Amino acid sequence: MNFYVMTLFPELIENVAKESILGRAVNAGYISVKAVNFRAYSKDRHRHVDDYTYGGGAGMLIKPEPVYDCYADIAEKIGHPCRVVYLTPAGRVFTQETAQELAKEEDLILLCGHYEGIDERVIDEIVTDQISIGDYVLTGGELPALVLLDAVSRLVPGVLSAGSAETESFSDGLLEYPQYTRPEVWHDTRVPEILISGDHKKVDRWRREESLRKTLKNRPDLLRTAYLTKEDKAFLKTLRESDGIAP
Repeated sequence: MNFYVMTLFPELIENVAKESILGRAVNAGYISVKAVNFRAYSKDRHRHVDDYTYGGGAGMLIKPEPVYDCYADIAEKIGHPCRVVYLTPAGRVFTQETAQELAKEEDLILLCGHYEGIDERVIDEIVTDQISIGDYVLTGGELPALVLLDAVSRLVPGVLSAGSAETESFSDGLLEYPQYTRPEVWHDTRVPEILISGDHKKVDRWRREESLRKTLKNRPDLLRTAYLTKEDKAFLKTLRESDGIAP
């Protein structure tokens, strides 16, 4: 999968893409990450990419020309239509489901705004998706782009070891169960006996119940859309009753 990040700070993107799982995925050829500075497309002799907003207001706005020319150059190299994601607080909230959807793409262009944002005309012309990583405002779109890049890359075949992505939080609509490693006893706390019992069927059920328990405690809203078996529902009913939580 190929990522093209349109940004005023390409070094920020490139440096992160060299590290950890992303770096290994790039080196192995599972993904590629190309950061393109749209300042290079400014026709201003001082390479300005921003200007005052019509109608007044605080701050500066990114002009449409350098953004569009940068996009056109990338699109020509790709050679076929692809999705363009603008990272903005005004977009739909990024979820694991969105990451799974985007991971099916062969090429993906990410557009990072800055200052007070980007002229709406170029957004209307080139952007296919507007995505937010949360209800707060950051200085620019680079950090959200890296969040999206990391989350989507993990779902590209070959990037993670087999099965890793399927058992993570949100993969089935629930939070992930607790996990433990050696030593068996640490600070007088022992690993749950069932995990060293060798009974895989009981381990699987324990993990499911702990996932349900954590979700009910930390993100009960997820239970409204998660797929729940009759056994899951019965377990949740028991938890709610024991904790005095309304169904």
